[in-house]
Amino acid sequence: MLRIRGQKDFGIGAIYFGLGLAGLIIARDYTFGTAGRMGPGYFPTIISGLLILFGLVTLSRGLLREGGHLEDINWKGAALVTLSVCAFGFLLEGAGLVIALVTLVLISAAASDRFRLDAGALLGLVALVAFCIAVFVYGLGLPMPLLGDWLRL
Repeated sequence: MLRIRGQKDFGIGAIYFGLGLAGLIIARDYTFGTAGRMGPGYFPTIISGLLILFGLVTLSRGLLREGGHLEDINWKGAALVTLSVCAFGFLLEGAGLVIALVTLVLISAAASDRFRLDAGALLGLVALVAFCIAVFVYGLGLPMPLLGDWLRL
């Protein structure tokens, strides 16, 4: 009989595995492509496969090693992180990448009781937005508007 020794590891492993499996099912009909010419299914399939792998490793760890017990779920944090991702998706086209990223970071940061909006946090936010613009818009050439239609005159 299997005994779950590490409830936290087992729980997060089940979440990783479930999300990875859902991602694979959703992306199964997308064209995969190659590493040089990625299709729309390439990235979600790779990430989903990694989530499944991490999920299996973490599930195994929960079965084999003693670990922490599950505590109360932080519903505020879960809701704010989910809201931040939804807000990003909603704002990306209309407001643009800059506003969508700032909104994503600020809402998800509010999930932490330790977060304080100070000069260091603002500097990190500006650096993250600049990095994402450099990598995704200019480096990879993804067609994401920096400023969306809502902000154009």
